[in-house]
Amino acid sequence: MKIFLICSKTFYNKIPDIKPILEENGHTITLPNCYDAPDTESSFRGTAEHAKWKASMIRHSEEVIKEMDAVLVLNYDKNGQKNYIGGATFLEIYDAFRLNKKIFFMNDIPEGILKDELIGFNPIIVNGNLNLVK
Repeated sequence: MKIFLICSKTFYNKIPDIKPILEENGHTITLPNCYDAPDTESSFRGTAEHAKWKASMIRHSEEVIKEMDAVLVLNYDKNGQKNYIGGATFLEIYDAFRLNKKIFFMNDIPEGILKDELIGFNPIIVNGNLNLVK
């Protein structure tokens, strides 16, 4: 499968351990937006350019997801929030759902205001077992 990894940039440090396992299992991996330059957004946050950039990233993600078979959401604990999923990641999950792609979550669905929507996307929870991504 062609799989797009999606997550908070806080979790980019997990990707070097995950990507080779998925590739060994025969998958083709697309890395998150700005994976190679994670500080891009912070360089102009709060400016008019930031809003344009953010919109372009949201549109870009949709185009990437169209070409994928699945997304794998890397949802780990962040700042005391268990299995964190941020706004941009939520939108990417929604795009995958709309485009009828498989949706995998590394960990359980987080508690919070969007839990019902996340449940409605019917993700496959792998609980860290990447062999379940198929």
